[in-house]
Amino acid sequence: MPESYKTLIDGQWVETGRELPVLNKFTGEVAANVPLADAATARRAVEAAAHAFPDYRQVPAHRRAALLEAVADSLWQGAEALAEVITRETGKALKFSLNEVQRSSETFKFAAEEAKRIHGETIPLDASRFGDNRFGYYLREPVGVIGAITPFNFPLNLVAHKVAPALAAGNTVVLKPASATPLSALKLGELLMEAGLPRGVLNIVVGEGAVVGDAIVTHPDCRKITFTGSPDVGEQIIRKAGIKKVTLELGNNSATLIEPDADLDKAAERCVVSAFANAGQVCISLQRIYVHRDCAEAFTRIFVDKVKGLKVGDPLEPGCDVGPMIAPREVRRIDAWVREAVAQGAAVAVGGEARERVYMPTVLTGVTESMKVMCLEIFAPVVSIVSYENFDAALASVNASAFGLQAGIYTNDIRKAMQAVRTLDVGGVMINDTPTFRLDHFPYGGNKRSGLGREGVRFAIEDMTTIKMVVINQN
Repeated sequence: MPESYKTLIDGQWVETGRELPVLNKFTGEVAANVPLADAATARRAVEAAAHAFPDYRQVPAHRRAALLEAVADSLWQGAEALAEVITRETGKALKFSLNEVQRSSETFKFAAEEAKRIHGETIPLDASRFGDNRFGYYLREPVGVIGAITPFNFPLNLVAHKVAPALAAGNTVVLKPASATPLSALKLGELLMEAGLPRGVLNIVVGEGAVVGDAIVTHPDCRKITFTGSPDVGEQIIRKAGIKKVTLELGNNSATLIEPDADLDKAAERCVVSAFANAGQVCISLQRIYVHRDCAEAFTRIFVDKVKGLKVGDPLEPGCDVGPMIAPREVRRIDAWVREAVAQGAAVAVGGEARERVYMPTVLTGVTESMKVMCLEIFAPVVSIVSYENFDAALASVNASAFGLQAGIYTNDIRKAMQAVRTLDVGGVMINDTPTFRLDHFPYGGNKRSGLGREGVRFAIEDMTTIKMVVINQN
């Protein structure tokens, strides 16, 4: 019998009268039922958050920190059970789900620490000829109600990256998790309420983006939107939000360069994980590998052999590396993209096969920059290998993308590494690593169509606070 969940509004776990089935992504069976919100419910959630804000903003930093620390501990202690929830609702291999829970615990710990570090600074007003005998300083204050909209692929940690900094800074939150994967977000809500979060500070509503999402984005009491998802939806949010803060973490088609002096075996091992973890459904999944012609043949052979060794199937089975995609329509989409690339001249080195809800890990060669598998975000277990002769030209190829989230380069030549740092138009450059590397306390975000603003707890808090300038006239 599928488990039935309730939704969190104004400190109460409630039903909405309608239910949304959440599927086990590998079996297709109903894993649970959750309440489906409408626009009126979403507006009620925003109003509850607005009502709770004046009191919550006054909660001392040490108490906010203690609450977040308690949640971090609960996540760590309950990691195995919560990892199974994530695996069922996403199809992510269990080992990666466990990693996600542990990272989420760290995210809350970082937020607990940062809650005690939110401060302003003095400003030397006498630097101006008009500032004599005046003393100035600024404070950082919470912005108010934050609307957080999260995607399916990291249903716990990407929620943590929005909720934890918001609470650390003294804001209240209305969270809309992805409809396909809301279970771990609701479990997190339970942990926060058990830790003593005041009523109305966190509200969770599950529903359609065009209904629930729009109600949150356009509500006048919502002072900031933080969204992770597609560029198209991000553009819609910018147009609809009005005058309020907006942070967007959008797409990418991540690239890595492999130079001849690299350790090819280490590079290939890392590239395999980076391309196929979570069935390639990660914003910074490795999609394009540019390999110098002097080592292209050797690297491709090593890489393909490692891909052939991946265990594909039931994500709950021990040792599984690649599970299903989020929905059968996504399997059909990527299969069509691969077939189109092959018709245009690409070759399949391994994979290229759909098996019900799973798409087999696929490596393409002979691709061109205009193919969908290269120029768009693939968000699937498919990676393309391209040979290059000129390093400058390879950097230009990486930059030719409409996206700019993160990129990687494998080289022992410090000059080329630093040239990549200076040249690549991305939010992060990983040297001797792939673009998939991320820690939860460093600044994370992209350029161009990859988004606006930065996440990472400290940097998210900066965007979730506003500056108040104070001047004391001593004349």
